[in-house]
Amino acid sequence: MEGGFGSDFGGSGCGKLDPGLIMEQVKVQIAVANAQELLQRMTDKCFQKCIGKPGGSLDNSEQKCIAMCMDRYMDAWNTVSRAYNLRLQRERANM
Repeated sequence: MEGGFGSDFGGSGCGKLDPGLIMEQVKVQIAVANAQELLQRMTDKCFQKCIGKPGGSLDNSEQKCIAMCMDRYMDAWNTVSRAYNLRLQRERANM
């Protein structure tokens, strides 16, 4: 049996699909989903920590608390991400 899934799939006259382009699109979608999840988690955590009684606006202390909470959350996220990426790089180098 000559060819394979790739040649049958790409040569059907519907136009060729570029696997590299598809992978890039998937990576972008994953990055967007991760950013949305990070924002949602940060919002939930900082809201619970900083907002005692929700109202129509934030008072000065709530604004400061939210800003500091978000800064700390992002710092922690970046630290964990760097450590994770370094670990992945070391494991790939040892393969």
